Amino acid sequence: MPLRVKSLFTRAPRASLPVRPARRRSVAALVAALALTGTLTACSSSDDAGGGSSASTAGFPVKVATKFGEISVKKKPQRVVALGWGDAETALALGVQPVGASDWLAFGGDGVGPWAKGLYKKSPTKIGTLEPEYEKIASLKPDLILDTKSSGDQKRYDTLSKLAPTIGVPKGGDQYLTNWETQTRMVADALGLHDKGEKLIARTQKNFKSATAEHPEFKGKTVTTGSRTSVGYGAYVKGSGRVNFLERLGFKNNPKVDAKAGKSFSVTVSRESLDMLDADLVVMAPIGLPASKIKNDPLFKDIPAVKAGHNVVFDPKSTLSSAFATDSVLSVSYALDKVVPEFAKALR
Repeated sequence: MPLRVKSLFTRAPRASLPVRPARRRSVAALVAALALTGTLTACSSSDDAGGGSSASTAGFPVKVATKFGEISVKKKPQRVVALGWGDAETALALGVQPVGASDWLAFGGDGVGPWAKGLYKKSPTKIGTLEPEYEKIASLKPDLILDTKSSGDQKRYDTLSKLAPTIGVPKGGDQYLTNWETQTRMVADALGLHDKGEKLIARTQKNFKSATAEHPEFKGKTVTTGSRTSVGYGAYVKGSGRVNFLERLGFKNNPKVDAKAGKSFSVTVSRESLDMLDADLVVMAPIGLPASKIKNDPLFKDIPAVKAGHNVVFDPKSTLSSAFATDSVLSVSYALDKVVPEFAKALR
């Protein structure tokens, strides 16, 4: 079985690396620009822990296609619980305050990365990730549950859907492979904010275009992105958030890794097969381990790309790995600012 999902998530404190001036503070600028066009109109009042709203219900009911069928949301949600990986910050980007949310990467605080810092007016109730606390969710009296990037498990969906209309993984989706565009569109549509979601997507796509224009050297280069845990090494497959991010920049995922892909978003790589990680660029993140466990590993150092210096090993105390791992509409813009310069430096 591929790397356990649980082993891929770890706390990642804030990082500080050089930022290219052309896109500095792009996340803040994105949110501010959308606020000026009405995107950040709150969907909840401060009187009801994120619930209660006088917002218009025009445009409802709405329907959202998911793996579990077409889900109907009959009226504008007032109490949203965001469970999927990145769902909470996507709702926040659209101006909606979830009353409950899951903290997949153990950020602490409000459960979101620095790219979404300060967007909550009132902290949400924290909900478990792999095994949601159903009684706690029920106590929040949700009228909409967002679970667009999760396991795609039928039992999980069936249990949640008894509590409120649940927007699960997209049609044809599974195992945390929902990209930020699909996630943004599904969340926006469920909230009755389709046009605002499209504006958010368009602005983020523009950020990617700027990054690819600045780095034409990325185009066609092969890349491996993976991690090392106490269990061992793993690599992420096409369709996962990390690989999506890199492919949008022009990279091509390591075909040897994709050849081993199953239904999960990662594959295990034995120490005897570490050469499989070789590519034009190798990007690794330690999870629950110090970076030295990768950097000082003789077998890792023997990979041709690593010998040539074409590798990035993230510090587990930084948010850089989490930024493009989250693959949300807010985190990817942050990653374009903070992470892309590291890739460019490693390729030189």
